[in-house]
Amino acid sequence: MSMASVALSPLHKDSFTIPSFLSGQHGHMTDESILVYLTVAGSVIPIRVLESDSVASVKLRIQSHKGFFVKNQKLVFDGRELARNESPVRDYGVADGTVLHLVLRLSNLQVIAVRTVSGKEFEFHVERSKNVGYLKERIAEKGNGLFDLKHEELICDGEELEDQRLIDEYCKKNDAVIHLLVRKSAKVRAKPIKNDFEVLIVASDQNEKGVKGGDERVNQWEIQPVKPLGALQKQLFRDLILEPLIVNPKIELPLVIRQLIRSTFSGLDRGNQPVRSSEGCGGAYFMLDSAGQEYISVFKPADEEPLAVNNPKGLPQSKDGEGLKKGTKVGEGALREVAAYILDHPKSGPQSLYHAEAGFAGVPPTALVKCLHGGFYHPVGYEGSLKDVKIGSLQMYMKNFGSCEDMGPGSFPVEEVHKISVLDIRLANADRHAGNILVTRDDEGQIILVPIDHGYCLPSNFEDCTFDWLYWPQARQPYSLETVTYIKSLDAEADIRLLKLHGWDIPPPCARLFRISTMLLKKGAERGLTPYTIGSIMCRETLKKESMIELIIREAEEASLPESSETAFLNAVSSVMDRRLDELSS
Repeated sequence: MSMASVALSPLHKDSFTIPSFLSGQHGHMTDESILVYLTVAGSVIPIRVLESDSVASVKLRIQSHKGFFVKNQKLVFDGRELARNESPVRDYGVADGTVLHLVLRLSNLQVIAVRTVSGKEFEFHVERSKNVGYLKERIAEKGNGLFDLKHEELICDGEELEDQRLIDEYCKKNDAVIHLLVRKSAKVRAKPIKNDFEVLIVASDQNEKGVKGGDERVNQWEIQPVKPLGALQKQLFRDLILEPLIVNPKIELPLVIRQLIRSTFSGLDRGNQPVRSSEGCGGAYFMLDSAGQEYISVFKPADEEPLAVNNPKGLPQSKDGEGLKKGTKVGEGALREVAAYILDHPKSGPQSLYHAEAGFAGVPPTALVKCLHGGFYHPVGYEGSLKDVKIGSLQMYMKNFGSCEDMGPGSFPVEEVHKISVLDIRLANADRHAGNILVTRDDEGQIILVPIDHGYCLPSNFEDCTFDWLYWPQARQPYSLETVTYIKSLDAEADIRLLKLHGWDIPPPCARLFRISTMLLKKGAERGLTPYTIGSIMCRETLKKESMIELIIREAEEASLPESSETAFLNAVSSVMDRRLDELSS
């Protein structure tokens, strides 16, 4: 599902007036009534709510007044997403005069009107994530051989559409119309002008056969200004860097990662621009293959993460360095993306280095890379120098037919849900929602779930851990023997050493939490607890009510001496956890 992220602008209090139905001038408002401001699409919307209103209630009010469906809304305040729909907004610190940033998920389908120069019009329903090349193929199919892909030119608002660019980048208005020009091959004449060449294009006239068989003349080519050869050289011989960032020279990248980087480089080298995703709160770029027709990878620069210095979606910069989720740091999302792939060991068991097999949960192959290209977000300008190099995660693009958000969970295989639960519990994922679980099929047509977006795993506390799958029916079924066997093979200490070998010395608070979450998963699975029960121990019911795992940690801290070693503290946690889990099992 595509997500159109709305650019956010600074608040200008003198740029609007408060409508009477929102200002509280008509009708009784309680003492809890507060006025908050939504920034969306460059404008500010005042709206009255109650401090006791839940996040879900506020979203319903926004839907009622502005027509934005609840499921398409994401609210951010003070650098933190209001992710728990059942929690009162006051728990997030929302008060009178608060400014909320509203990010919208728009419909995945867009109606496109394509009009020929002879006045005939075609209508298409196209996914916003599709590119112009795909639309041309649809036009050729609908034209029943009347149009030739090689000779189609699409124009929108006077701008020629490039094949590799997304439809959503051009057609931002609901009433946008794309104009179709169909051409025959042009004759090219060249004559020398000093050291350069002047190129003249003489286009042949072509009759366009309409749907009803009419013949009408197509307009002539417009005359384009002649570009000197020097300008072409600057375009063709540009600076380009894409290479893995390897801290430890002993690390040998697996073949799948090397091929991923080579294919991505080839696409860039052929002149295919990165396509910035309209989804999410940070910068993410779809990278095209050498032909410019298929996505092969997704690049997420660290400096374009939510709340980062070069965030392209308009979110304010973090004041204290904390990320959008509690217990994470801005700029570390790329490391966490790679860590999730490294720690997603295959069914055959943990590996000492990168693994060539697919991981148990199916995290797509991911690597830390550095990339220099002018197609990324450079707010202060791009010079093509080393200062413009971006470091980020490069992940294999997974073909899919939507996310779990687009369909009900009833059709998902139990084992597919369970494999993701194992990953999320173990990594204490603070950002697992249905929208970042892709749905695809294997060669036999069976549904496969693919987890993506792990920039908020391995946090330093459990405060924001949330799992959408917790409320799916599959989560209430026990793990299979195969899954329990896999869980038994997990070793947090070995994994921490593995991450360090790859260059990430995981911070002590994050390492402690990883040890505890792995401990909970192993002890829970050993006792036959379901993913729902184990996940409920880790996740808070409400924003302010601590989860059971947090209470276990608190009790262990109170029972430990201040100078206790990490091993002694973890033993205390283990003892308290055993008692709590035995109480649940009895």
